[in-house]
Amino acid sequence: MEVKGYIALGLACILFLSMLGSPAAAQTPRLKNIELCNGADRTTVELQINGCTALIESENEKPFVLSIAYNNRGNAYSTKGDYNRAIADFDQAIKLNSGYAKPFNNRGVAYRKMGQYVRAIEDFTEAIKLNADYAVAFANRAETYQQINDYERAALDYDEAIRLAPNLDAVWSERCWVRAILGKLERAVEDCNAALQLDPNDGAAHDSRALVYLKAGQIDSAIDEYNRALLIFPKLASAFYGRGLAKLKKGDTVGGEADISTAKSIKPKIADDFLHYGIE
Repeated sequence: MEVKGYIALGLACILFLSMLGSPAAAQTPRLKNIELCNGADRTTVELQINGCTALIESENEKPFVLSIAYNNRGNAYSTKGDYNRAIADFDQAIKLNSGYAKPFNNRGVAYRKMGQYVRAIEDFTEAIKLNADYAVAFANRAETYQQINDYERAALDYDEAIRLAPNLDAVWSERCWVRAILGKLERAVEDCNAALQLDPNDGAAHDSRALVYLKAGQIDSAIDEYNRALLIFPKLASAFYGRGLAKLKKGDTVGGEADISTAKSIKPKIADDFLHYGIE
């Protein structure tokens, strides 16, 4: 869960205050750059980068506005996969406004993308210290804990994310997945059901519910759920691997080995993942 789109309101509010009593200001280049920096034109990420860069290089903006511009440009660089530049911009945003929670969260996402999980968790934790109601930061930290197989902490953070923002994207299916791994199967199914009530085409929720059924020994139900997940995400390694294991349990050696082979071609270490989930 990367965080984008939460910054636009900040610049818009600053702009509104600066425009009071000045109708002509609506046509200024500064306004255009603010709109671009906010991501108003999604044609290409370069437009956002250019708008933010113009604000940063103008030498007329106050530190608070500059911190938002750096944060927005960092998000744009993250979208491009240029995480080193993104982190440099988030560093600047934090330097200009150390009480600004969003660049800590967003820098955490960039560190996680680079596989630097400890630094990512440190940043998410700082974002939460600055804003105890920051549901997205809780969800991001939970996802990072998942990636280092710390499922107990992940579950606790998903609890907080759901308490704060129950409609936040993916949190129900992710907690379902974590609870399945922890063996809390009944509660996991409840979470997956909640996710699918919000979005019946949530492929991740079908994949998570399939894992629950697989661990519970409900093999036919697991295969049905893996089939649904693969209709939505045709290259989902976990669904192929889980379905392969389920088919083997039913005695379908050819079908099971074919699915497992496909899963390994997509994600070579998928078998290691399932060992962490408690399934061999």
